[in-house]
Amino acid sequence: MIRITHWRGWAGRLEEQALAIWIAAQDPRMPWSAQLMALLATAYAFSPIDLIPDAIPVLGLLDDLILVPLCLWLALKMTPPEVLADAHTEAARRLDEGVPVSRTAAVVIVGLWVLSAAGLVWWAWSAWG
Repeated sequence: MIRITHWRGWAGRLEEQALAIWIAAQDPRMPWSAQLMALLATAYAFSPIDLIPDAIPVLGLLDDLILVPLCLWLALKMTPPEVLADAHTEAARRLDEGVPVSRTAAVVIVGLWVLSAAGLVWWAWSAWG
């Protein structure tokens, strides 16, 4: 049986990894492809709005349990070790201040939902109109 404390520890490490990747993305030693992946992964991880709302059974938790850790893992693999070590040191210091929230990512996600809704309305209008 998996204990709640195990999951809390895993979530705390994921939070620390996400913050470290976000810090590493701002490092000039980071390759541009790794920076892009790191920024996308952390923007979504720190966004207050999910692409798939948690209210949707099973699928709503899918992004939190699979998509975010997978993107962060990929960003970690693309990050040079020396940049990652420096970023982890800085992340540990910043965790005392609280985790950042990405309002820009929230706006992008709301925009995707609006575009999806508009596309669905357009498709329905052309199919039945």
